[in-house]
Amino acid sequence: MATDDQLFGAVDALLEQVADLPEPVERRRLREAAGLSQTQVATALNTRRETVASWEATQPGRRREPRPPQRAAYARLLEKLSERFPAPAAADQATAPAPGPGSAAPVTEPPPVPVPQPHLQPRPPAAPAPVPAPAPEPPGAAAAPAAPAAAKSRRAPAAGPAPTGRRPAKKSAPAAADPRFANGPLAVVDADADGQVSAYCIGGLVLDVPAKSLPALVEWTLSEARLGQARLHRNGRDADPVLVLTRAALERYGLPAALSEEERRTGRLPDDHTVVRQIQRAGLQLTRRGLGPWARIYREPEGSRRRCVQLCILAWNALDAREWDKKDDPQLPTMHPADLARYLGLYAQRVMTPRGTTAVTGLELMVALRPPTRAEKDTASGEFKRAFNDDALTAVHDVVECEVPDEHPVLKGKFARHHLRTPAEMLMEEPYDWCRPLTDQECMNPFLVAVDINMSFAAAANGLTVGLNGPTHLTDGPAFDAALPGSWLVDLSHVDLSRVELGGRTVDGDRLPSPFTPKGDRPTGPAWYATPTVAYAVELGFGVTPIEAYVRTVSGRYLDGWYKRLRDAYVATMADLGVSTDLGGSAFLDAMARAGTADPTMALLATAIKATAKGGIGKLRQRSRGQVPYYEPYPALERETWRPDIRAAVLAGQRVGLHRKLMKTAAAADLYPVAVGTDAIVYPSPGPSPLDVLPHTEEGKPVPGGFRLGVSPGMVKHQGTRSVLWAEEQFEAAGGVFNIANLIKSDPSAGAGE
Repeated sequence: MATDDQLFGAVDALLEQVADLPEPVERRRLREAAGLSQTQVATALNTRRETVASWEATQPGRRREPRPPQRAAYARLLEKLSERFPAPAAADQATAPAPGPGSAAPVTEPPPVPVPQPHLQPRPPAAPAPVPAPAPEPPGAAAAPAAPAAAKSRRAPAAGPAPTGRRPAKKSAPAAADPRFANGPLAVVDADADGQVSAYCIGGLVLDVPAKSLPALVEWTLSEARLGQARLHRNGRDADPVLVLTRAALERYGLPAALSEEERRTGRLPDDHTVVRQIQRAGLQLTRRGLGPWARIYREPEGSRRRCVQLCILAWNALDAREWDKKDDPQLPTMHPADLARYLGLYAQRVMTPRGTTAVTGLELMVALRPPTRAEKDTASGEFKRAFNDDALTAVHDVVECEVPDEHPVLKGKFARHHLRTPAEMLMEEPYDWCRPLTDQECMNPFLVAVDINMSFAAAANGLTVGLNGPTHLTDGPAFDAALPGSWLVDLSHVDLSRVELGGRTVDGDRLPSPFTPKGDRPTGPAWYATPTVAYAVELGFGVTPIEAYVRTVSGRYLDGWYKRLRDAYVATMADLGVSTDLGGSAFLDAMARAGTADPTMALLATAIKATAKGGIGKLRQRSRGQVPYYEPYPALERETWRPDIRAAVLAGQRVGLHRKLMKTAAAADLYPVAVGTDAIVYPSPGPSPLDVLPHTEEGKPVPGGFRLGVSPGMVKHQGTRSVLWAEEQFEAAGGVFNIANLIKSDPSAGAGE
């Protein structure tokens, strides 16, 4: 027979199983206050994350109560959390002074009643995710859409305090909500083992997806999901919603987990694939690209309203690891859908909705910020018609032989096969690739310290005047005009920089690269140069006499808004990593050292933003990728934004701007680089830190016009440190001097240049 103690113990166990639990809203508040994710709670209670989410759900149709044996343990967890994190009202009541005589009792407003949305029930987030302040928009740009109040109340706040050394980002006024895109620019679509499909949105919002097929998923997105992004310019167009499909979603909708060799070659599924036929039967259409890694599925527009959905299929290499990921340690294949939604969603909010590669997106951002056309009302008929904007690229113009790459159709029959064009035949404005042997005195230093310029190509585009119309050919020795962007055939071989007076000090130009050639060699005769390069020769005090030129008479600062958008995106992301613009010197170096491990998702975002800036400039002179035979037209040539002269001007500005800083540094401290690779500069140093080598004034400030440590574009950060002995070993193994600039890296997976 059971004893009294055994009976009372059994009763106590029953009472624990039926213990009262707080309301779902309070359950979630306690978990978030402790900085715990639903996954952590599920692991501790030996259940699934989705089960914990249902315990916190506020919708009657989705709410479930814990069952034994998890109920007792869950009740104990909540009880202990409530002791540590009391409700705000209770805490205020405990600390507030008693009201005095005649004082009015505080009035508590009732909570807002959420408006029900049929067929669209947001689910609690999978894991706490911070909601960043929106990045500042360039002038004239539309604000990024924000979620409505009801959706915001279901988004998880940042978990726990910020890491040590992390500075909070400045708060900005919230952007006006666009109800059409209340749930953000994109969603990551995933499926669980039970076949339930979920759409993970930015801010931790999770939507139930009722669609059973890919056409139904597209229809749901167009009619109910409220995904997309408002236009960045009033004359532009809204961005189409993007659905990122995981491997589980591919299986759920009948798509292969990987493309076959033939499908990879063509970049699409065959037209007789089951899902492609489903799309056709549903009355939907695919673009000429077909159903590939980046696919567009659409219906005919309703008036001016587009009805298009873009698919991003991860397993088909839609997000190339060289741009969107760590190429030596890929993170995206194992990233949780909520983290992936945060990554791509923040990219969309701060840059724009991704359109493919980072290079493609960088080019599309130029067009989105400077649309070529606008609607203009005809005063006679009263109807609207298309008009062109003066500050944009609006037409495909004639090309200039010296500005185009070797495979361009305009060069057909001009040169012998495999002919290497000379600087007098081709505009060779490229970044630096220069290195020299160390002097005996420099070898006395134990270290080589490399610094690199943040987003150097984007910084060079800032304030740059570029041509907006077609070329005008100037002959018979035209006078140089720095206000005319274009290409100039001029002989700069007379420019002698071996001894230059700067700031009352003689600079040894022989230990610096020439600013006029990518290899740093002194010019030997006439060559084609972009306007910034010739203007720099004039700035140095040398006369120039052009032979001929191709200039653009209509010009503007086309890339200013593009630069500001990318600058703000990069600075905001680095602030999330704990590196703010007010940091300098050792504080900046310490913050950068911590940034690599502070938040892996934000680190990927910073890399993608830098790749967008670099790739966007490269796309201005996109080369043939083997789509057509040599000298045959290829698709990129049909774009208004195929402008090799603009790319040349940006690269020329980057190179001469770098040389200008090299000169200032040499004049201030008799300090000369031993290698320059794209935007990386290597100096011999007595210590391993940039603080040991970069010169400062007597007040401890960086030398004016020289290199300055900081996070903003155009400033520099530490790239890496090696020993002088290591460099000599590299030279000996190679049988001569080669460029070591891009080999000196703290992070070997980083690419060359930004």
